[in-house]
Amino acid sequence: MTENTKQPKDVTITKAKGRPMLTWVGKKPLARVRAYPAQPIERFDATSGQPAALHAADWSDWPQDLPQGGLLYHGDNKDVLAHLLANGFRGKVKLIYIDPPFDSGADYVRKVQLRGAKGTVKIDGEDYTLGEQVQYSDIWANDNYLQFMYERLLMLRELLSEDGALYLHCDWNKAHHLRCVIEEVFGQDGFKNEIVWQRVAARSDSVTYNHVHDVIMFCTKGADFVWNQLHHKFNEEYLEVKYARTDATGRRYRLDNITSPNPRPKMMYEWMGHAPPEKGWRYERATMQRLHDEGRIWYPDSKQKRPQLIRYLDESDGVPLRSIWTDINPVNSQADERSEYPTQKPVTLLERLIETSTNPGDLVLDGFIGSGTTAVAAQRLGRRWIGCDINKGAIQTTAKRIQELMRAQAATATAPQQVDLVEGGNTPQRPSQLGFATYRVNDYDLHIQHNEAVELACQHLGVARTRTDAFFDGTQGGRLVKIVPFNHPLTPLDLEAVRDELKTRPSEERDVMVVCLGWQLDARAWVDAYNRNRPVNKLHVVELRTDRKLGGIIKHEPLAVQASARREGDQLVVEVQDVVSPTIMQRLNLEQGVFRAQITDWRAVVDCILIDPAYNGQVFHVALVDVPERKQDLVAGRYELPAPPAGSTVAVKIIDMLGEELVVTLPV
Repeated sequence: MTENTKQPKDVTITKAKGRPMLTWVGKKPLARVRAYPAQPIERFDATSGQPAALHAADWSDWPQDLPQGGLLYHGDNKDVLAHLLANGFRGKVKLIYIDPPFDSGADYVRKVQLRGAKGTVKIDGEDYTLGEQVQYSDIWANDNYLQFMYERLLMLRELLSEDGALYLHCDWNKAHHLRCVIEEVFGQDGFKNEIVWQRVAARSDSVTYNHVHDVIMFCTKGADFVWNQLHHKFNEEYLEVKYARTDATGRRYRLDNITSPNPRPKMMYEWMGHAPPEKGWRYERATMQRLHDEGRIWYPDSKQKRPQLIRYLDESDGVPLRSIWTDINPVNSQADERSEYPTQKPVTLLERLIETSTNPGDLVLDGFIGSGTTAVAAQRLGRRWIGCDINKGAIQTTAKRIQELMRAQAATATAPQQVDLVEGGNTPQRPSQLGFATYRVNDYDLHIQHNEAVELACQHLGVARTRTDAFFDGTQGGRLVKIVPFNHPLTPLDLEAVRDELKTRPSEERDVMVVCLGWQLDARAWVDAYNRNRPVNKLHVVELRTDRKLGGIIKHEPLAVQASARREGDQLVVEVQDVVSPTIMQRLNLEQGVFRAQITDWRAVVDCILIDPAYNGQVFHVALVDVPERKQDLVAGRYELPAPPAGSTVAVKIIDMLGEELVVTLPV
């Protein structure tokens, strides 16, 4: 039985037993969850299929039907976590970091611009950019946010090893609620620390005390957990006061007490003419002699003063990490690691957490991978990693960053001491893997990003968006509107979700418009049975391609690509001659109300190009990646690589600036 034909199965989840127990509207335990199969989509190997000698991790406990490397999952993280539990990862994850939505009430967007000089396109002689694209909406109705986090924390606990740790990144808005949920799931003893990370010095949008920090909650599953003590560097003020002295060689040092803090009768001896202190010396006579011979004891001019121990600055690790971090800067507009993804966190922040709570080869999981910072930090530090996100843009951003990092690591793998130079790292580590695979769980895929599709549907149907409702997308003509993700036809599961949501709103009497692209036969029967003899909350399904009144309005046109592939001796030459993005053109026209947008160079709309010279029709094996280094740079368009066997199919994946992809297959 192949991976794609495996049937879903239920995964049991242990009940939370901790205290205190927070109560909210709609709270319900998560006793079991349905686990869906995952479909392999893409694989990348930076070592051309010869990675074994470069890998340092122990893969003996790895599921046999998964490739030994990083795992990147596209889908709802609840589905992904269930899939991981059902496929051998229960109790295997050493560190979990999550940076979930903060319930901030805001839309998070990334700025999108075309490639080329200033990222512009000429419209009627004027410069114009694509503006912003919604990546996700952090807007929740009632207590849905707490239920959302509760369910995921229960599942994450199941994946965590007994000596593992979980870090939850949030802000002041929900930190108090989330701490209660964490203590219910992990128990009071499981909560270890609240780390305060100062992100900025000041904010201009605050009307009270400035909120300049985030909170990172640290909890563990068991009492015996991994802990590698890290240190802060001494600040200059401290150094000037404490390490003001230098010896003849210029080494800075400070003086430390050499007397015992507690009474020690056996340490009451005279030393170098100095009477013993009231409680005795700190060290026995033999140790004192050794320190004296090494020149590590400072003697005062007066016998009335005590000798002191010399501690050199270059032998000190610094100050053990404290719970307030002010030494890590956020990712600003000038940062080299900036990926234009909203809420991106700095690599140094994740490196500190990973170094503290894992050892090389351990497994790290991020359930909200976002821009991929956790995977980048884990990869740099020689840890294995798994990441997932429901946002396709997050998967694409992470994949590009990891591909670039792995290629650089592969180039320096024969000299591990140089790995620390990659992406500005500071700890040389042999990578645990130099390849990764991308999977889709529960067939979650979009030709265009869901938020983009919702905006288009709402414009055409006259839907007024409801930003304060986490479930329904808006209203139209006195009806609630639910837009089903366009990656699949309407199913009874989608309809049951609408019904269950309405049950939580007993006073809601409006009918519901369900918008979809295609629907299964059993979904039609479900709607008919549901609506029969129902005076309120009737369901009205609008299938955007065939509905008599509203159908035929949205017609998503995919990318149009002209490309060719040919053999020239032992080389394969792939050329992309033209790329047209109807979605980008439509956005340009809708934004400005003009219909004469012209893009003179097709490369302006292309974010990156990937090539698989021997495509098997199922999994895209990345052999070549063209990701321009700077925003103003363009893809090459012409590529040469070793020719595949005769009769192979070349696949070219084009990703435009809005994240839409198309795979073109070419026979050679």
